[in-house]
This record gives sequence, structure tokens and C-alpha cells, in this order.
Amino acid sequence: MDIATNWANLSGDYVIAVPGLVEDDGLKSAVVISLFTDRRANADDVLPDGTDDRRGWWGDPLGDVAGDRIGSRLWLLSREKQLQSVVTRARDYAAEALQWLVEDGIARAVDVTAEIVSQGVLGLGVVISRAIGPPVRYRFDAFWSNPDA
Repeated sequence: MDIATNWANLSGDYVIAVPGLVEDDGLKSAVVISLFTDRRANADDVLPDGTDDRRGWWGDPLGDVAGDRIGSRLWLLSREKQLQSVVTRARDYAAEALQWLVEDGIARAVDVTAEIVSQGVLGLGVVISRAIGPPVRYRFDAFWSNPDA
């Protein structure tokens, strides 16, 4: 069991219930952390703020598996325009961030869709196929929103 993590209003938070925190099987929390934690940018990625801060978790080099990294590169899209090429990159970045679920045997497959939900809002759909049982579906309709768009 894990502490349930919820993604709403463009931020993650633990789910609280009296007298403590709600627990879940860990899958949703793992998906939220994988998608909405900043993964270190690749050397050839263009950084949206023009700095040399590639972000990422300082513990990645210390992992048990060489090259294992936590998070996603979705943060790189924060200043992008609403173009189909950006939607495609969002889907690719999300799929990259969730690939570990397949590699670690937690899922048979992970399918990610991305779309423009409304002006300035990009949404993600995630379907996780496990070895046993029905697929698990998550929807993040406003994970990335630009109020000025």
C-alpha cells in the first residue's frame, strides 16, 4: 500500500481522510509521480526558460539500475504553443515516463493519448494493462494549463 496521491488544480497532494491519509495500491500514485515530477532534460532538449537548468532528481545517478530516471519531460512543454507537434511530444514524454511500469513487470502495456482539451489546456489519457484483470484508466484533463492562452 501507498499514500494516495491526487493530481488536481495543477498540483499533486496527498489524500486526507480522518484520522489520517488515504492509502491506495500505489499504481495511481506511481503514475502521478512519474508524469508530474520533472525528469532531467536530455542534452539536446531546448529548455523553456532559456537557462541551463536541466532539472531532474538528484538521486537518479544513485539508482540500482543504470540510466533509470524518475519523472517526465512534460515540463519542457510549459511555454509551447498549441500545435499538433506539441501534443505528439506530450504523448511521447508521458509514454517515456511510464515505460518503467512495463520494464519492471507491473504492467503488460501502457497506452497514452494526448489531446488539446480546450484553449490552453492539454489533457492526457493513460490506460495500463495488467497481466490479470481489466485495464486501469486515468485521465488528466487539466494537468497543463496556460491561463493566458
